Amino acid sequence: MRKFFTALVVIPLGLIFIAFAVANRHWVTVSFGPLNSVTMPLFVLIIAVAILGVIAGGTAVWRRQGRWRRAARQHEADARQARAELADLRAANARGDAQRQPARAQLGFYGSAGRDKQGATL
Repeated sequence: MRKFFTALVVIPLGLIFIAFAVANRHWVTVSFGPLNSVTMPLFVLIIAVAILGVIAGGTAVWRRQGRWRRAARQHEADARQARAELADLRAANARGDAQRQPARAQLGFYGSAGRDKQGATL
């Protein structure tokens, strides 16, 4: 299905590109200032500008998404660490070496010390 969709998109785009290149064979001179100028076919200029625009846009998007990629890497590392800790705890529980934890009902709502998060006595 994916190859079919790719062919459905790539073949028409290729035909459009060929028709565009044949229709725009005129030579144009592009000047980059008083010293440099380049003469090239119009379709080469337009395609080159489009490619540079795609590269610039992709770079801008990649840079703006950096914080999400960084967060994803951190979350993946945290998940790996939690999985390893869970495996260690399960192995210790299977050996019977794990200490018995008090039941959740015995701890109360604010923990075993009867204090809230800021340390105030209830």
